[in-house]
Amino acid sequence: ILIGGKDVTHLPANERDVAMVFQSYALFPHMNAIDNILYGLLSSGMNKREAQDRAREGLKLVGLESQGQRLPSELSGGQQQRIAVARALVLEPQVLLLDEPLSNLDERLRRRVRTDIRDLQQRLGFTAVYVTHDQEEALAVSDKIIVMKEGDIAQQGAPETLYHSPNSVFIADFMGEANILPCEVEEADADDALVRLGNQRFRVRGAGAKTGSAQL
Repeated sequence: ILIGGKDVTHLPANERDVAMVFQSYALFPHMNAIDNILYGLLSSGMNKREAQDRAREGLKLVGLESQGQRLPSELSGGQQQRIAVARALVLEPQVLLLDEPLSNLDERLRRRVRTDIRDLQQRLGFTAVYVTHDQEEALAVSDKIIVMKEGDIAQQGAPETLYHSPNSVFIADFMGEANILPCEVEEADADDALVRLGNQRFRVRGAGAKTGSAQL
């Protein structure tokens, strides 16, 4: 595992310069919003004044400057998630890990918060690894998508590449609604293939296609 060109494979998690946003938010219920953000900063040894300044900046970053004294129970689900994001971002990690961060939110709120996270990522320029089972969410927030199947990488690339040029039926079906038709590949070369579909023959893009029965 390389982060910023450094091999961190055998380093403990707390020395890898990463931060994580959990699916369940994992906010301390007895601490108000700003104290939740402060926790990681103070635990890392930062002096209190600098930590408080950075925590206030974190609240501002996620648009919750006025909510710093509220307990998690006094915040909405979307606000709690933004506090969790702020708590991670103030640590200024090289990589931010997000484990299905929006799965506990309703559909409308999920759309809004995912836009907020994407805007923050673009504005601050940090690297984010975002785990989701929601295809629409993956397409909306990603520069690059990696689709996993049974523990292996099935395909990786830009969202538009996976959507328009899936390398398998699994990827085509996973990335959204698709018309998948049985066909015969009669000729194939490095760039395209001659396909027979019923009584019709036509050429299609198909790098790596093989002759024989296939799905289009």
